Amino acid sequence: MSGFANELTIELIQEDFQDWDGLLALILNAFAYMNGVIDPPSSALALTPESLRAKAAQETVFLATDGERLLGCIFVAEKADHFYVGKLAVDPAAQGRGIGRRLLGAAEQHARKHGKPAIELQTRIELTGNHKAFQQLGFQETERSAHPGYNRPTSLTMRKALA
Repeated sequence: MSGFANELTIELIQEDFQDWDGLLALILNAFAYMNGVIDPPSSALALTPESLRAKAAQETVFLATDGERLLGCIFVAEKADHFYVGKLAVDPAAQGRGIGRRLLGAAEQHARKHGKPAIELQTRIELTGNHKAFQQLGFQETERSAHPGYNRPTSLTMRKALA
């Protein structure tokens, strides 16, 4: 793919990271295809650079970069018996290169390192392509839930047991 140096690295966000505007733009760009498709709208739309900084202070964040270019991210929050994966985002121009798979792999490795037997995520009911993609990566649906104010399921919880 032209425009990429093919030096993809996945690493923990650094303490001196300052490009919160760029990280927010990445997430919003990656989630833009959901606009008008999912109901209620994505919580990503309520993010700000400040809220991302606060979220990163509470969770583990891995970034995918190609040189200086930010291509993807994943936020990982520790729970009692697993790590919850959120805000998995890959720049649409870089999709199809296995970046999302590698970010999930970093989350899995992090969970194993911390003695957790699984990782878990949520995806919206309407995003059937995501359901299939996560199933192909070893996730299984464990629950359906509704956002406050909805009387129908709006999200799927999917879990991957780690060997």
